[in-house]
Amino acid sequence: MWSGDVAVRVLEALAQRSETLATAESLTGGLLAARITDVPGASRSFVGGVVSYATRVKVAALDVPEALVERYGVVSRECALAMADGVRDRLDATWGLATTGVAGPDEQDGQPVGTVWVAVAGPSGTDARLLALAGDRAAIRAATCDAVLADLAARLRDVEVFAREEGPLG
Repeated sequence: MWSGDVAVRVLEALAQRSETLATAESLTGGLLAARITDVPGASRSFVGGVVSYATRVKVAALDVPEALVERYGVVSRECALAMADGVRDRLDATWGLATTGVAGPDEQDGQPVGTVWVAVAGPSGTDARLLALAGDRAAIRAATCDAVLADLAARLRDVEVFAREEGPLG
C-alpha cells in the first residue's frame, strides 16, 4: 500500500479511515499544502492549512505561546510541536503537520541554513524531528515536505500494523 508517491498514499489512507489533515507551514510557505492538493481527490481528507511565515501569525493563528517563542525561538522542536497541535486544533483535523526552519540564504535565530523541524500531531500524540538538510532554498523546502509526509506515512503504517495485530474489537 505504501509504494509510490507518499502524498498519494497518505491521502488514500486518510480517506479510507475518514480522517482529516491540516498543515502549519513556515519555511515551506504553502509548498506542503500544494503538494497535498496536487493529488486528485485531496479534498476528501485535506481541510486546509496556515502559512505562518511571520512569528506573529504563529502566535495568533496557531496558538503558539509567545513565551515559547521567546524561550526557544521559532526554529525549535517546541515551536514545531506547538504549530502541529495548533493547526490540528484550530482546523479540527485528525492530523496536523508542521514545518519550521531555515531555508536560506542566511541563518536565522543563530540556526544555520538547513536546520529544519517537522512535526506530526495526531490522535496518539505529537512528535517532532530535527532535519539537517543541504542544498539551495528549493531543495531544502522540497526535502522538508518529503520528510514530514514520510513521518505521517510512518505513523499511519504504525496504526495500520497495530490494528492488524489487535484484530477487531469485541
